[in-house]
Amino acid sequence: MAKFNARDRFGDWWDKSNPAQRTIFRIVVIGFFYALPLLNNPVIDTPETSFKSVLFYPLIMFSLMAVGLNVVVGKSGILDLGYVAFFAIGAYTHAVMSAHTSLNFWEILPFAMGFAMLAGVILGLPALRLRGDYLAIITLGFGEIVRIIAVNTSAIGGAAGITGIPGPTSIFGFEFTVMDPRPYYWLTLTILCLVIWGVLRLTHRKPGRAWEAIREDEDVAEFMGVATLKYKLWAFIIGGAVGGIAGAIYASQIRSIQPELFTLNLSIMILACVVFGGMGNIWGVILGAVLLGYIPEKLRFLSDYRIIFFGLLMVVMMNIRPNGLMPRKKREKIGEKTS
Repeated sequence: MAKFNARDRFGDWWDKSNPAQRTIFRIVVIGFFYALPLLNNPVIDTPETSFKSVLFYPLIMFSLMAVGLNVVVGKSGILDLGYVAFFAIGAYTHAVMSAHTSLNFWEILPFAMGFAMLAGVILGLPALRLRGDYLAIITLGFGEIVRIIAVNTSAIGGAAGITGIPGPTSIFGFEFTVMDPRPYYWLTLTILCLVIWGVLRLTHRKPGRAWEAIREDEDVAEFMGVATLKYKLWAFIIGGAVGGIAGAIYASQIRSIQPELFTLNLSIMILACVVFGGMGNIWGVILGAVLLGYIPEKLRFLSDYRIIFFGLLMVVMMNIRPNGLMPRKKREKIGEKTS
């Protein structure tokens, strides 16, 4: 029996080296995701949340944060257990500035990103001189410090948090209301696409090559002339910027924030998305974020037992696929046959 060959049947459509094919494929995929909120899908509804709400949080929000953390953990090989701090800084920046200034969401968003980037510099300059477990502990402590400061600072609401946070003003005819999460989904998806574009461009340029060298062996990278502290700091800054943007959008959608929203559990969850999907592979990270964000929501009918089931699923999957669902492609070794 003759073997079916898709390329013989469909010609250049299946040729991955064809630029036109890649462009058409990307347009179709992006268009599909933008159209998702317009579809009514009861299969994806959860016991407590509608399909449209699940799309915004946790699916697309987890995806955005996971892509940001992947720059730190997956690209540079730096174990960051305090990523939630950047998320909290972005959320509180929007909440505080919207209450004490006349600026709207769009004008505050650069400040949320900038303060999160500044936090990345403040954390990174002393912490990135360490490695391994010591660095992980410092980032863990940083995340807890940000939360404790929020709890004990009455000027930003203290333990009660901040309520009455305004949402974004309408743009291109889209109204941002609490009852309709679709505009927030489209906004976050647009930012996610821009972040993916930026990260992919950096990956194939000098910063990406430096991050890969640092991840594989930092001592060798430093010996070969790579400014390891500089590029690790850039990874922290970029990851922090993404976390800050995500926090501002989240605060504007739920309209109230409390310090208990920004605990270590959220950092661990986003880190799990990166590891589960495949560290260093941006598409695997997004897949991991979608699955790990959706499965616990779908299992809410199991009450507390859903956490046990979810944990068992993680244990089984990480034993079957220790490198993640879509591990990054390793570069071919010098001298290895490619034929």
